[in-house]
Amino acid sequence: MGLTKKNPRRGSKKSREPHVSKLYIDISPQQLPIIYRKEYNVHFVGLEKLHPFDARKWGHIFKYLKDALLVNDDTIIKPNEALQDDLLLVHTVRYLKSLKWSWRVAMIAEIPPLALVPNCMVQSSYLRPMRFQTGGSILAGKLAIERGWAINIGGGFHHCSRDRGGGFCPYADITLLIHFLFHHEKSRVKLAMIVDLDAHQGNGHERDFFNHKNVYIMDIYNSGIYPRDKRAKQGIRRSIPLAHLTEDAEYLHLVESNLEEALSEFHPDILVYNAGTDILRGDRLGLLSISPQGIIRRDELVFMKARERRIPIAMVTSGGYLKQTARIIADSILNLYDKGLISGLK
Repeated sequence: MGLTKKNPRRGSKKSREPHVSKLYIDISPQQLPIIYRKEYNVHFVGLEKLHPFDARKWGHIFKYLKDALLVNDDTIIKPNEALQDDLLLVHTVRYLKSLKWSWRVAMIAEIPPLALVPNCMVQSSYLRPMRFQTGGSILAGKLAIERGWAINIGGGFHHCSRDRGGGFCPYADITLLIHFLFHHEKSRVKLAMIVDLDAHQGNGHERDFFNHKNVYIMDIYNSGIYPRDKRAKQGIRRSIPLAHLTEDAEYLHLVESNLEEALSEFHPDILVYNAGTDILRGDRLGLLSISPQGIIRRDELVFMKARERRIPIAMVTSGGYLKQTARIIADSILNLYDKGLISGLK
């Protein structure tokens, strides 16, 4: 797959040559485009327990789907790791070099003691899993175009932009997913929509696509929590701020009505769905009050709106900080399958 890096500031001072990425792999017609590998899971000598995030959420989701016989170790799509050359399509050299300092990664991961851990351990235990998840998001874009839909069990690092990480997000996987499609000669993707339904404002991709007419961003988020990024907010085409403890009825009405209007205004070649579950009632970081059934219905609405318009949809799982979120995500994916919104055929 040839990708031309058109912005020399992302690589050397000279224009970079096209390179062949190993992220775009082919799958068999019998495989569902559900993406995961065991390397997604984060582990750094127990320090992950200092963060409220379930660092093995992705493995738990896979186990639930496997127990339900939707996928297994042979049929799950295993992505490759996003390497330096892949990341440079979006990220600056300076930013990627900054990740070689443990104190910088500790700030991004929001685990201060990580600053004392040798960077080689930080790379292998945290950043490498995030690079595999980033590779999974990029692959989800390709498979969505080919199969009509794709789900990366990981990814959704919406607080990371091309030159800045934060909020547990070290790589701009959503921005990369879209730029890979824009740069790939066979995808024919010219217009993209991001529907960000994580509880937090998606300031990373909003900064990256600020004034980018080919990318429409709809973001429904709790306006009273991190990151409160006023500059990034200017990159949102349809911004729907929520109050603390918003409940199912109001939330689902806002999702359905605003997505319907957004898709009437803009006709994307792909819809990237950031399906954060930190909207769940009791999540201390999201501070909303959506039930498990509300999350399942939300995902159903987004897929239904995309599928009835034959818009390819790529889903990433993003935030979700309670132990039960893995079960809810798995139940939602199973519901999408039961409702015929995801299947083996386009």
